[in-house]
Amino acid sequence: MLPPFVKWLIIANFAAFFAQGAFGALLIEWFALWPGDPVALWSMPWTLVTYGFLHAGLTHLLFNMFALWMFGADLERVWGAARLALGYFGGVVIGALAQVVVVVAFGVPGVPVIGASAGVFAMLAGYAIVFPNRTVMLLIPPIPLPARVFVLLYGGLELVLGVTGTATGVAHFAHLGGLAGGWIAYRYGGRLSGRWRGR
Repeated sequence: MLPPFVKWLIIANFAAFFAQGAFGALLIEWFALWPGDPVALWSMPWTLVTYGFLHAGLTHLLFNMFALWMFGADLERVWGAARLALGYFGGVVIGALAQVVVVVAFGVPGVPVIGASAGVFAMLAGYAIVFPNRTVMLLIPPIPLPARVFVLLYGGLELVLGVTGTATGVAHFAHLGGLAGGWIAYRYGGRLSGRWRGR
């Protein structure tokens, strides 16, 4: 059975996907992140979170939800829902801010950013810290790697692709910001989640 926070996230992402089918471009206009337009971000601050519930298609959604289930479920069983929520939404917000800074500072085309990937990368970071020696199987090529090695290589690849601009259409710096959310939950989440449970 899925732990409650991961289950809620998966349901919410599928619900948002069906809403996209019903409302189309209107949802993108109002709830996607527009990193090239700081004025829009200032007037619609909720997009720092809501972009993480929108997806470019069914394949995009399924890959993110599969990764969320694969890494987030076991992490929630160790951390609990409150700490996992801190990491996930911390990753989403930090990822959004990282993408905004890069687009504004370097003039990268400010296309709308959507997808749960920054939150998923937060789960990846937390998983690699908590379960560093668990085996993760790459899809292409099918090579087994310890979780910590997998995440370090994946993070390095995202950095290279982001700096060189060789894989356009992907918010690489949002992914890297997401990793920071997972680390924050590891470093500070125990204390915070303990306080929440004590209330």
